[in-house]
Amino acid sequence: MTTQAIPQAGSAPRKGYRRGGKLAGRSLAYLILTIGLPLTLLPFLMMILTSFKTNTEALRVPPTFWPQHFTVENYLKILNNPKLPLLRFYANSTFVAAFNVTTTLFTSALVGYLLAKFEFPLKRILFGWYLLSMMIPFQITMIPSYLILAKLGLINSLWGLVIFSAVDAFGIFMMRQFCETLPGELLDAGRIDGASEWQIFFRIVLPQLKPALATLGILVFMNNWNAYLWPMIVLQKIEVRTLPVILTWFNSTYTGQPALIMAATVLIVTPILLVFVNFQRWIVQGFTFSGFK
Repeated sequence: MTTQAIPQAGSAPRKGYRRGGKLAGRSLAYLILTIGLPLTLLPFLMMILTSFKTNTEALRVPPTFWPQHFTVENYLKILNNPKLPLLRFYANSTFVAAFNVTTTLFTSALVGYLLAKFEFPLKRILFGWYLLSMMIPFQITMIPSYLILAKLGLINSLWGLVIFSAVDAFGIFMMRQFCETLPGELLDAGRIDGASEWQIFFRIVLPQLKPALATLGILVFMNNWNAYLWPMIVLQKIEVRTLPVILTWFNSTYTGQPALIMAATVLIVTPILLVFVNFQRWIVQGFTFSGFK
């Protein structure tokens, strides 16, 4: 004698409610993103369009959206301005960002690997110190850091911007979390094959950390390219300043010329926007992928 399972009452409607709820939630999310996208892009679009206007049109009330008299004169004035050698300022910002990315990636990967896979005295205290340093606001250490640079003679030097950025507490914490996911058997296999610890680090560990390194590199690059407060304090001479500081100087020098200021803003912001748009997928992968596939 066979028995048939009697379906529980209400099971089908519950599944239907769940599917309908998920569909409604997804539709709401898409609707919010669709509305939010133009609102997010509108300031950037207005900045670009204003840079192609004349100053008279840029000051008009109510403002115009599309330029009535399209012109590139603002860009020509900036590029031909002897007081504003953009190539030098681009070189200054590129040096600071590239040097900090290189040093931060190396020190973060190395220290994170040591904290994750090695045992040594005061390991927990050292890791706790790195975590504690992440909670200390930069404004607290700003004056002592400036005094140290003054003693070293690094005021008005680009090296003064990079000397304190060689070790990053957030980078060490991030790399340590990724290195924790690396299987110890993989490292032991390298030691059995006769590889030194440095060979294991460069040939086995670093290749597995590519998503995390790419993510950290992009974040460090954007942070250093957009840095304003510390470069403004350390770099007092115009010729050694970075782009965000120069933008403030340009804004105060050419007050009342919004179209010219918007053109300078476009030239300064464009590189970091291109970096973010082209490499944003690495940021998502770095935070979602584990350190070992």
